[in-house]
Amino acid sequence: EHYAWVYRGKQRKIVLTALTEPKTPTKLQEETKIKVTNISDVLRSMAQRKLVRCLNPKDKLGRFYEPTTIGKKVREKLAK
Repeated sequence: EHYAWVYRGKQRKIVLTALTEPKTPTKLQEETKIKVTNISDVLRSMAQRKLVRCLNPKDKLGRFYEPTTIGKKVREKLAK
């Protein structure tokens, strides 16, 4: 279910694959060249599906995201 959802979205695949360590949306934007607003939307939807988690949700700026265990499994499957 999660794999299919990520696979169907080009930006979702790119963002999850790029999350090899905790990163901010700005860092992801620099690496992927996807607009930061789109990255924020992707991260928000992934967080709702428990694929990523925010490490510092109370901060307004500089939020760091990392994949959850489920997200890591999906990322590994995408790499095959």
